[in-house]
Amino acid sequence: MSQSVAAPRGGAEAEKAARPGAGQTAAGLVGLAVGSIGVVYGDIGTSPLYAFHEAIRATGAEQAATSEAVFGVLSLILWALIFIVTFKYVLVLLRADNNGEGGTLTLMALARNAMGENTAAVVMLGIIGAALFFGDSLITPAISVLSAVEGLKIVTPVLGPYIVPLTVTILVGLFAVQWRGTARVASLFGPIMVVWFAAIALPGAYWMVAHPGIISALNPAYGLLFLAGHGMVGVLTLGAVFLAVTGAEALYADLGHFGRLPIQGAWLGFVFPALALNYLGQGALVLADPKALENPFFLLYPDWAQLPMVVLATVATIIASQAVITGAYSLTRQAIGLGLLPRLEIRHTSEEHEGQIYMPRINAGLLVGVLLLVALFRSSSALASAYGIAVTGTMVVTAIMAFIVVHKVWNWSLAASMALIVPIVLVDATFLTANLFKIIEGGWVPLALAGVVMVIMYTWRRGSKLLFDKTRRQETPLTELVAMLEKKPPQRVSGTAVFLTSDPFSAPTALMHSLKHYKVLHEKNVILSIETDHRPRVPPEERVRIEPVGQTFSRVTLRFGYMERPNVPQALGIARKLGWLYDIMSTSFFVSRRKLRPAARSSMPLWQDRLFISLARAANDATDYFQIPTGRVVEVGTQVTI
Repeated sequence: MSQSVAAPRGGAEAEKAARPGAGQTAAGLVGLAVGSIGVVYGDIGTSPLYAFHEAIRATGAEQAATSEAVFGVLSLILWALIFIVTFKYVLVLLRADNNGEGGTLTLMALARNAMGENTAAVVMLGIIGAALFFGDSLITPAISVLSAVEGLKIVTPVLGPYIVPLTVTILVGLFAVQWRGTARVASLFGPIMVVWFAAIALPGAYWMVAHPGIISALNPAYGLLFLAGHGMVGVLTLGAVFLAVTGAEALYADLGHFGRLPIQGAWLGFVFPALALNYLGQGALVLADPKALENPFFLLYPDWAQLPMVVLATVATIIASQAVITGAYSLTRQAIGLGLLPRLEIRHTSEEHEGQIYMPRINAGLLVGVLLLVALFRSSSALASAYGIAVTGTMVVTAIMAFIVVHKVWNWSLAASMALIVPIVLVDATFLTANLFKIIEGGWVPLALAGVVMVIMYTWRRGSKLLFDKTRRQETPLTELVAMLEKKPPQRVSGTAVFLTSDPFSAPTALMHSLKHYKVLHEKNVILSIETDHRPRVPPEERVRIEPVGQTFSRVTLRFGYMERPNVPQALGIARKLGWLYDIMSTSFFVSRRKLRPAARSSMPLWQDRLFISLARAANDATDYFQIPTGRVVEVGTQVTI
C-alpha cells in the first residue's frame, strides 16, 4: 500500500496561503504593486515610444496627419487597451490561475486536466503559444532599445550614425550580465518604472489640457468609423495599433510573482491612466504641430528635457527587455517540466527567490537572435513590421484555452462561456488578421522562429513517447523480476541502491545490467521515478510516495511541480518520515545513459529521428538536473534504436 506524509493542513489551503498578496496588509499590497510596475508593465509601458507614431504612419501620413486619422488612431489604441488589457487580462484571465501561477503553459496545464483523455489538441495549442512567445522574446529587446536610442536624433542629428552601434552595445551588456541574476537589480525596477510612467503622463496631461478636444478620442465611434471608411489602410492601421498592447501577456505570465490584486491595482490605478494621458498628449501635439510627426513621443518634451528622457527611456527599455528575457527562462523551465523540451542547464541566481534563474543556452540564443534582428532591420520603424504577429497569435491561443477553462474548470454553461470568450476571440483574431499583412515586410521572422521552436517541441514530445513505449515493451515487469530474485537471491552487498527510471513498473535497464555484470544485489533497492505534476508546485507533504514491492525492493515516486527544479536528495530526506532510514553516504544512484541511433524502420521520418537524437545528446546530464551528488552515481550505458 502506498504511503504519503500526512499533511498538516490541506494542500489547497497551503498553496493559497503561499500566493503573493494572500493575507497582505495594505502596505504590502502597495509594495507588490510597485514591484509589478517594474516587471510586468515594462514592455507595454514603453510602447508609447513607437506605437502612436507607427499607427499614424500606417494611415499614409508622412508629413502631416488629418484630424480624422489622429482621432481614429487614438480611439483604436485606447479601446485596445481597455478591451484587450483591462477586460481580457486584468479582469478575466488573472482569475484563471493554477495555484497562483499564470501564463500560456499554465493555462495549458489547466485545460489538460479539464479535458482528460482529449489532450492532444490542447497540448498543440500550448506548443504554438509557447513557440510564438519565443518569437516575441527576440523582437521586444531589439525594438524597445532601438526606439529609445533613436531619441538621440531628436537631441542632435549628428548622433544618427551611432544609433545602431550604441543599441548593439547596450544589448550585449544586458545579456552579458544575466549570469549575475536580477535579484539586486529587480528591486530598482519598480521605482524606476514609477518615475517613467509619471514622466510620460505629465507632458501628456499638459498637451491634453492645452487641447481639451482631444479627449473626444475616448469615443469608440471614431475608431470604428475610421476602419469602416479606409478599407485596406484601416486594416494596416489596425495592425500598427496593436503595438500599443504588446506586452499584455506579461500580466498573466507574471501572476505567480506578484498576485492578482497588486497587478490589477497597478494597472487600473496608475499604469493605464499614464498610458492614456501620454497617447492623448501625442495626438494633441501632432494636431497642433504637424512637424512633430517625426517623433511625437520625444517632441512632447521641451528641448532641455529631451536628453534626460532619452536616458530614462533607454533605462526603461532595458527593464522591459529584462522582463522578457527572464520570462523566456521561466517559460523554458515550464516547458522542460511539462515534457516539451529536453533538460537544459538551470542556474539559480538567488537564495531568496526561486524564480530567479539563469539559463546559459537560452541566453546565448536570445542574444544572437536579437543582434541579428538589429543588424537586419536597423530601425524601430522597420522592426515594427515584424512585431505583432507573434503576440496576436499567442493571444488567440490563450483565448481558446481560456474557453476550455471557463467551461470545464469554472463550470460555466456553454452559452455563458461563449458569451464571455467569443468576443475576446473575435477581437484577437481581427488583430491577428491585420498583422498577417506584415509577413512580407518582416513578419515572417517571428513566425519562422516560432515554427522552429514548434518542430523542436513536437519532436521531443513525440520522440520521448516513442522511446518510452519501445523500452517498456523490451523490459521485464518489475514484480516478476523481484519474485525471481527473492526465490533465488544473488550475493548481497551492504547499502542501498537507487535505480532511476521513467517506468516504475518495469525493471530498470541499470538494474538488469548491474545484475548481469556484477552478479550482486544491494541489501535495499529502490526503484525511483520522478513525476511532473500539472500544478506549478507540489507541497512537501505530497512530494514522496513509497510502495513496497518485495522484502528488499521499494517503489518510490517523487512528485515535483512544473515550476520546480527537482532535487532528489532533498526530496528523499522527506522519506525519513515514512520510515526509510535514508543515508546519502550509504546510497548509490544507478542511472542509465542511453546512446540513441535511428532505427531502420521508425514511426518518425529520418530527419525527425536525427533531430530527436541531437536534442537528447544536447540535454543536460540527469545527475546535474536532479541535483544528485556525482560521487554517489554509477552510470550504465546502453544503446537504443528509435
